[in-house]
Amino acid sequence: MTQHFISKHGAYEELLSYRKAVIVYDGTVCFCERFMHRRDRTVDQMVQAARSGKQNIIEGCMASATSKKSEIKLINVARASLEELLEDYRDYLRIRGQTLWHKSSEQALYVRKLGSQKNTSYETYRSYIQTRPPETVANILVCLIHQTNYLLDRQIRQLEKAFVEDGGLSERMTRARLKNRIGQSENGF
Repeated sequence: MTQHFISKHGAYEELLSYRKAVIVYDGTVCFCERFMHRRDRTVDQMVQAARSGKQNIIEGCMASATSKKSEIKLINVARASLEELLEDYRDYLRIRGQTLWHKSSEQALYVRKLGSQKNTSYETYRSYIQTRPPETVANILVCLIHQTNYLLDRQIRQLEKAFVEDGGLSERMTRARLKNRIGQSENGF
């Protein structure tokens, strides 16, 4: 009997952290197109940070089949990229003398409430991101980044726990080989 040692992997589309990162990416692209000058280096940095947040979740989920270490590292890279993007939005607001919403402000609570609805997507926020002034849109994206980072932090903790409990690929391979040997000796082989 073959022992499977490659763990289930992929399925990143099902992760709430990934779906939120897609919203952050789409919103950032729209924000930059609406409110920033194309030649501003910050535009490329913001879009790339948002993209890195999303793409590293994908890469981490796919790498998880053979390397829990890579998975944890890549999910953390996604988290770090979004933290960088968060600081870009804070800088945008600060430099322009605009208000950063407090996490318990009425507006931030409203964005959190939107985010807690089932099956949220960019469509949930499209009308706000595409019609509101830059200060509002930047703050909406700040809220969304915080939500995504919270989910990524939880995901990293779960990955740590799974690694401690199940080990990595080498350990699973060894367990499968030993189990196979025991099965062969019990069957007289």
